[in-house]
Parts: sequence; structure tokens; C-alpha cells
Amino acid sequence: QVQLVESGGGLVQAGGTLRLSCAASGTIFRINAMGWYRQAPGKQRELVAAGTNDGSINYADSVKGRFTISRDNANAKNTVYLQMNSLKPEDTAVYYCYVAARTEWYTNIRDYWGQGTQVTVSS
Repeated sequence: QVQLVESGGGLVQAGGTLRLSCAASGTIFRINAMGWYRQAPGKQRELVAAGTNDGSINYADSVKGRFTISRDNANAKNTVYLQMNSLKPEDTAVYYCYVAARTEWYTNIRDYWGQGTQVTVSS
């Protein structure tokens, strides 16, 4: 199993910054992708940013130029970060860490989700 522990959410004023962290642990053979989704009240969960092992990174149009995703693989930390700058009230949501990984070389790739961290941006 893969466990994801998120941190870094909170309340910030519009224009402010936050940095989310997500550490993956457990039985991990290979992580194929890591990223962040968010879900605002009454809305569907949406992709914020995600990166794969081949180096490709996708951002939601609404966060391009403001958010940056990065990953720390040193010493098997398997940690993904989301640096959020110039935050807007419409960024308010629960942010979920996402990992696509194999637990063994012979298992299928599975999706794993963190418990979510609240980000609230006041106007």
C-alpha cells in the first residue's frame, strides 16, 4: 500500500502564497506520476498540476503562471510540492495529492489519493 501525507494548507489573503507538500511512503516499486487535484464546494474534482516520469507536466489553465509543481526524489523521499503564488478567492478548495504507482514490479499501476488539505483564499 501507498500512504500519502499532505501538509501546507491554510487561510491566506488574495495575492498571497502557500506551499503544499505531499510525501508518499509505504511499499513503492515505482511512481509513474505525482500531482495535485482540487475540489471546490459544489464542483467536481479537477486537475491542478501533475508531472510524469518522462518529464511532462500539465497545469490547469486557471493556474498557469501562478502555480509550480515540483518533485523531490532524493533519498527516496517521493515528495511532491505545489507552490501557489498570487492566490485568488477562486482557488479556494480542498487540495488532494495524487500518485500513480506500482507497489511491485509485477503489479498494475494504481491511483492513490491523500486525505486532502483545505486552502482558503479570502478577498
